[in-house]
Amino acid sequence: MIERGRAALFSAALAAVTLAGCGSQPSADQTDRAADAAVEPEKGAKAAPDPASANADDRKTLTLEGYGGLKIGEPVPAGSDWAARGAQISDACLTITSPRWPGTYAIVEEKIVRRITVDDSSAAELVEGIGPGSTEAQVLAAFPSFVASPHKYVDAPAKYLTQPGSDPRLRFEIDDGGKVSLVHVGIMPTLEYVEGCA
Repeated sequence: MIERGRAALFSAALAAVTLAGCGSQPSADQTDRAADAAVEPEKGAKAAPDPASANADDRKTLTLEGYGGLKIGEPVPAGSDWAARGAQISDACLTITSPRWPGTYAIVEEKIVRRITVDDSSAAELVEGIGPGSTEAQVLAAFPSFVASPHKYVDAPAKYLTQPGSDPRLRFEIDDGGKVSLVHVGIMPTLEYVEGCA
C-alpha cells in the first residue's frame, strides 16, 4: 500500500516535470524578452529623451537667434508651415504664422525674417524665464539697461522696453497693468514696427 502511494506520487511528479518541459516554464528566449520588458518604461512613465528631440525645451525658448524654426536674418526655411495668412500690406513685407506655433508671428521683409513676436497665448519665454505675463519689475531685474519709451496706443504706465546696442535685440511691450503683453526679437527698424509691417 505504501509502495503504491509512492508510485502514484512519483507518477504525479514525473507528469509535472513533463508538462513543464512542454512549455509551462518560460524558455530562455521568453526569459530574455521578459528581462527586456522589465527595463522598458511603464505606460505613462516618462521615457529617456530621444536624441532627436533632445532640444524639446527649445520649443519654448525664444532667443536672439530665433524661435519656432525661424532664424532672425535668414529666409523662412523651405518646406516649413510658416506662411502668410490673411490680407497683407504688400509682397515686400509679409506677416507669417504657423499653426504649430500658436501666439507667434514673424515679419518677413525682402524674403528675410526680420522680427519674431510672441504673445500670451504662446508658451515661449526667454532662457531667463521672462515672457508674456511677466512683470515689468521682472524684466528690469533681468535686463536693467533696457531703454523705456512711451507706448504708441496705450496710456502710461504702458511702455516699450528696448535692448540697446546692436542687432538682433529684444523689445518688450508693457501693458497698463505693468505686465509684458508682447515680446519681440529682431532687427531695427522692423523691431520697432507697431502695426505689423508698419
